[in-house]
Amino acid sequence: MIETFYDVLRRQGITRRSFLKFCSLTATSLGLGSAAAPRIAHALETKPRTPVVWLHGLECTCCTESFIRSAHPLTKDVILSMLSLDYDDTLMAAAGHQAEAILEEVKRKYKGQYILAVEGNPPLNEDGMYCFQGGRPFVEKLKDMAADCKAIIAWGSCASWGCVQAAKPNPTRATPVHKVITDKPVIKVPGCPPIPEVMTAVVTYMLSFDRLPTLDRMGRPAMFYGQRIHDKCYRRPHFDAGQFAESWDDEGARKGYCLYKMGCKGPTTYNACSTVRWNEGVSFPIQSGHGCIGCSEDGFWDKGSFYSRVTDIKQFGIESNADKVGATAAGIVGASVAAHAAVTALARARNKTGIDVKQGDN
Repeated sequence: MIETFYDVLRRQGITRRSFLKFCSLTATSLGLGSAAAPRIAHALETKPRTPVVWLHGLECTCCTESFIRSAHPLTKDVILSMLSLDYDDTLMAAAGHQAEAILEEVKRKYKGQYILAVEGNPPLNEDGMYCFQGGRPFVEKLKDMAADCKAIIAWGSCASWGCVQAAKPNPTRATPVHKVITDKPVIKVPGCPPIPEVMTAVVTYMLSFDRLPTLDRMGRPAMFYGQRIHDKCYRRPHFDAGQFAESWDDEGARKGYCLYKMGCKGPTTYNACSTVRWNEGVSFPIQSGHGCIGCSEDGFWDKGSFYSRVTDIKQFGIESNADKVGATAAGIVGASVAAHAAVTALARARNKTGIDVKQGDN
């Protein structure tokens, strides 16, 4: 029987008070509020740690590099305590035949119980020979492990959409996971790479509540991909005011104006960069002076230059038409006042002549 999360913490000398504090912080980081902390605590006290198999297809390992930098919760806590990471050829000590034997053991012992995490994608051209692991094409390895898994997490834009490997003309026929595995739930966590805390939070949610997070119509966790970066960007007021940087070192750039004209894809990109941010919440690309490149969106490599302006965004422009807006508003208010005065005068006149106001002219 696999130990529970709480068993492991107690064995490591963690106090009950520290455990409950951890549950409260986890609930807050997931956007669930402190009321969900008792539910998380109960789940981690009673449920065995979930076996996880992490596979790597065509990718650059940036998702793993991002994952190990999570601070809330720490990756070491996720790997060593919250789950049983039975296979990950990047992080595990075993190699070769010893490592591959673990896959068969997981399938046999935890059929229908383990989570399959996939970083990268399978190439389908030439019978999958562009990615070959353990004596067989990666696409075969993926299908084999997916057959008995509980759910699949597609880490990053490579697994979610295809990313650079699937960019035109895509000679290897790199294909996103959900187009190869169609009979299992696939949670897409796109980004190149995804935000570390988003990755660990998705795992924490699944382990705590034993269910998938609420997904949007694209299959992404709504808690992190439910809004555009533009919606929460601290430069948004400058966009609404028509204040833009026109070049990388002009006066507007120095004043922190909106980077939309410099090609920022924030208005069309769904992610949590502007709220969760990176490096333990220190910053994100727009805050560092560079526009969003839309790396979490499908096909972003084929949508033109990173510095090409998005053309289908309608600007409001508060300052550019403030006089017109003010005049219109004044006209509306004036008309309303005049209408109200006319109705009041008519009511008074009818009352004086004994005419029922409700009957009008009938």
